[in-house]
Amino acid sequence: MPVQLEDNKRTAIAGKLAEMKFLQNVLIANEQALVEACPDRDLSNRFEAFLRDDRKNLGIIDTVIVQYGIKAEPNALIQKEAEEVEKMMQDEDLTLFEKVSKHELLKHTQAMAGVLVHKAAQVVGADIAVAIAPLNAVNFENRAHEEQLKGIMESLSTLELTGKPAAQGLWAGVQDTIAALSGLAGGIISRSDHEMSICDLIRLDHTKVNTLFGQIRATEDPQQLEEFFGQIYQDLSAHAEAEEQVLYPAVQPYYNDIQELYDEQAEMKQTLAQIKAMNCKDVVAFKAALARLETAVDIHMEEEEAEMFPRIKESFGDEQQKRMATEFKTAKSQIQDDRLATADR
Repeated sequence: MPVQLEDNKRTAIAGKLAEMKFLQNVLIANEQALVEACPDRDLSNRFEAFLRDDRKNLGIIDTVIVQYGIKAEPNALIQKEAEEVEKMMQDEDLTLFEKVSKHELLKHTQAMAGVLVHKAAQVVGADIAVAIAPLNAVNFENRAHEEQLKGIMESLSTLELTGKPAAQGLWAGVQDTIAALSGLAGGIISRSDHEMSICDLIRLDHTKVNTLFGQIRATEDPQQLEEFFGQIYQDLSAHAEAEEQVLYPAVQPYYNDIQELYDEQAEMKQTLAQIKAMNCKDVVAFKAALARLETAVDIHMEEEEAEMFPRIKESFGDEQQKRMATEFKTAKSQIQDDRLATADR
């Protein structure tokens, strides 16, 4: 029986990531509305800081979805609830406190979605934990935003009830909590996908595939073998196509052995198709074929990292490398979108 590429657990996580991207866009729209509606400059500055963070975090979520390798549509109920909150932001009959309260609930929903994805990754596979690692920065910032929103709500409620501003002391507790969260997050909280070069992105793909091969070596379960190979098939296929669209043509003038990389990927695609046609219940034969694929992929990745990466760093400036990373991510995302559209037909 040919290998099935889709796995319900992984598809469910993809759906949750799609919800996070949808909610992130709503959060950004809300914060734009709150900046305009807030008469207090201090509070307005805080919403502007949220807006900067959330625009950056949208890019991180995009990167995580592409690295995860499976696309899905957000849940219709989440879309409906989020759109209702977005409409409320434009309702002139609601007070600013009421609008911020709704926004805080949406931020909490986003924070919990990030935690859920993190916990699910721990159960389903180590390769997922690798793919979603940048999401940790988003999760920590969402928690920090929640604490600040609580302080804003206290300030607004006091002002609306008494006509006087709240005591500034309430912000001390908020800042203490944020400092504790930042300490837990460490350096990842300031890193964004915009800092990643093309070599960073390619290396992330390599790390994830290596993790998948490690999981394959560690199991004799046909169902797990099918699941892990299905992910390898999708990841390597999208990775190779995106490299051939974006990376290899750009590098070709500076790297004499580029044709060898094209040839290795052509052979890899043929091997992937052959393994996909096998019966994974014949564990011995299936794992032997996967071991041969792993050896070929290891050689290819070593050549890219040891020989092609130095050529990239010598031949392209930092901004060019970051631009190439964006183009690679866009190409890979489109390949995944096309695959999802084909699967839905």
